Parts: sequence; C-alpha cells; structure tokens
Amino acid sequence: MVQFFKPQPKALPTKAVELTIDNLDHHLTGVGRYQGKACFVDGVLPGEKVSVQITEQKKQYAHGRLRQVLEPSAERLEPFCPVFSQCGGCNAQMMPQTVQCQAKQQGVQRLFRQLARIELPAPLWIESSAPQAYRRVCRLAVKYDKSKRCVQLGFRQKQSQSLVEIDRCPVLTAALSALIVPLRAMLNSLGSYRDIGHVELYDTDSGLAMLLRHNGKPSVKDKALMQDFALQHDCALYLQTTGTPEPLADVAPSFYQLDDLRLYFRPGDFLQVNAAVNQRLVNYVLEWLMPAATDNVLDLFCGIGNFTLPLARQAASVTGIEGVDDMVQRAALNANLNQLANTEFHRADLTKMAEYANAGWQQQCYDLVLLDPGRAGAEDVMPWLAKNGARRIVYVSCNPVTAARDCALLQSDYAVKQWGLLDMFPHTGHVESLFLFERK
Repeated sequence: MVQFFKPQPKALPTKAVELTIDNLDHHLTGVGRYQGKACFVDGVLPGEKVSVQITEQKKQYAHGRLRQVLEPSAERLEPFCPVFSQCGGCNAQMMPQTVQCQAKQQGVQRLFRQLARIELPAPLWIESSAPQAYRRVCRLAVKYDKSKRCVQLGFRQKQSQSLVEIDRCPVLTAALSALIVPLRAMLNSLGSYRDIGHVELYDTDSGLAMLLRHNGKPSVKDKALMQDFALQHDCALYLQTTGTPEPLADVAPSFYQLDDLRLYFRPGDFLQVNAAVNQRLVNYVLEWLMPAATDNVLDLFCGIGNFTLPLARQAASVTGIEGVDDMVQRAALNANLNQLANTEFHRADLTKMAEYANAGWQQQCYDLVLLDPGRAGAEDVMPWLAKNGARRIVYVSCNPVTAARDCALLQSDYAVKQWGLLDMFPHTGHVESLFLFERK
C-alpha cells in the first residue's frame, strides 16, 4: 500500500510575539509581518507596535489575536460601545472615520488592481455617514440560556455562536435602541420563549416595525402578549412561523421615503440600513446614468424599486428584475401607487441567466443599465451585459471582491470612467462603492 507524506501543521508559538502594523486591509484588519509573511490582527491601527498571540499559520499568511498595544497610534480612540471588545459588529470604533474611509478606499483600489487588473484613480467622492444612530434596520439574535432558564437578546460574537447581551446599541437609531430592554422582557414573558428564532427591527418614515421569527406555534396568550407590546410601543408587528411573515394584527403598511416617493415594504424585504446615505446613493446613480426622456433602462437586482422608481421619473421606461417574487410584487405595487406607469417588473434568478435566455426582457436592448447585487455579486450577468450594448452602466457594490471580479468581465467593451465610495456602515469592514462604466 502506497503511503503519501502528509506534512504536519506547524506548531504555533506559545508566547506572544511583537509586531508593527504596516497597514489595514479592506476589512479594516491590521496587517503586520511575522516570519516574513502577512499577519492579520483585529483591533489595531497603522503604525502601532503590538503584542500578538499567533492563532493560525499558513504558508502565505498568519492570524493573530491582539494581546496588548505596546505603542498606540496618536489617532487611537476610546470605543464608544460598552461591549465593543465582545460584540462582532462594529470592529473599528478605535479608529477615526477618516482612517476607516482611507483604508476602505485603498482596499478597493488594491482588489481591483490584483483581481481585475484595473487601476482605479482616487474616488470622485467619499460620502461619510453619521458615526452613531445611523442604522434603521437590525437583526437581533435570540438564545435560550438553559442555566438561567431565560432568553438572551443581543448580537453574535465575531466568528462565534456565542451571544453578547446588550441593553442598547449606539449605532441603532434611538427608537430602535430603546426597544431592546422592554423587548427582552416581553420575550421572557412568553410561554414559548424557547421557540423564538430571531427578531428584526425597522425604523422608517412610517414608524417602527418588528418581525418576530418563531420556530413553534405560539399560543393565543403569547400572541396577545406580543400584540400588547406592539401596541404599547406603537410598533407594527409581523410574525413568521413558516414562509412569508404575516401581520399579527391589522397594521398600517410600512414605508420609507425617497424625496417625495413612497416605497412600501414588509419586514423581511431588503432595505439599505442607512437612510441618509441611501438617499445620496440614489442621487449619485441618477447623476451618473443621466437618463433622458427617450432612454430605456434596465435595473437588475431591483428589490422593491429603490432605484427603479427614481429612474422612471426621468427615463422613457425602466425594467426591473428581482429574484424574490414577493419583492417583485411589492415593486410593481410601489410603481403603481406612485403613478409610474412606465415600469415593468419580472422575477428571475440572476445567478442562472441561461434559464431566461428566451425571456422578453433579455431580448431587448437597453440604453442604460444599473445593477445592485448582493455580496455574491453578478458574475453570471456580466457576459450578457457586455454584449447588450448599453451606453452607460452603473454598478453598485457592497463587496469589493466580487465587484472586482465582475467588473473585469466588462473591460473589453467598457471603461471605468469614475467611482465613488460611500461609508454606509461606519466602524465596520463593509463598504458601499459605485462604479460608472461607459462603452468604448
């Protein structure tokens, strides 16, 4: 029997090592050098000398856990959140937003250079956000504590299923943060408290809304307790046991405003979490696409019409494509309620473009195209898009890795004219960026 040599993993050092942090990657993770290779460390700033416990070693890189900041940067800040060191959410509170944005900019440029062979200039603009109370949507994790026989409510630790209990969250809007303590008390009053899955909270122009995911079958008494909570806090309540969330009682429809457009949604639909930055994002899309009254526009990954409706006010027609049927229906309803008859919407899984080769919307030519995919990007869309011949394309990205991969597929037919960065999610490694392509 042939035996193959299998190298043993290299033993990790038992003692902490000292590193100097050279820069930050696009996740705002510090990068130093350990034994000649990159070592990634969270919670640090460029230029700092730190003590690190090596937790993982690979051939090309290593990971370390911060033990102590030996020589702090003059720019280091005291985190504003009391659970910063435990929560997996806002990992960059110790650095100014200017440092965060610079690192995000450099990270996007580096990824496009490495993955797409595209040399991006400095962004045309960097839109910043309010540092706190900017988040209008959140998902709270729920966990049953067997030892205490109660429900915990909070956020997950980074790369862990452990839960950090919170009483407030500084990045949530004040109205959402104020719900956390009474919400926990209500959940613990339920007879079926062990069956709660998670809770989603929304603070939009129509007021507060809550989606409660329940893994069992709540009793009549439990439903009454939920309704009493919603009534007391003036909150529209949706319950999801299986399938589509349903209102637990008669509630006014939830909506948010874009200028004077009103977009209705149901909890569970995708919404941009930062209302102010979303409005500016929509404005930039309109400015860059420059739709004329004769233009036919395609909006891919259109959701409930966040870009479709503003575009329809200026273009001859807008076709919206979305993979979730409920959101397609909501987008069509929003267009109708806002009296925008020059729109049409279709459901299509844009990761399987070949399945829709005969669809009418694929047979058309478009003057302008907008796409706003999720973190997985739009790889399957790009070859078709390159051949369609649109005059201008705007790509909205929440993941620079997949954006670089996708944009590389346009290079033979299109050139990047400009790009911008929006700090939609301050203190996190997430970044929203916008790219304008024009046909060569």
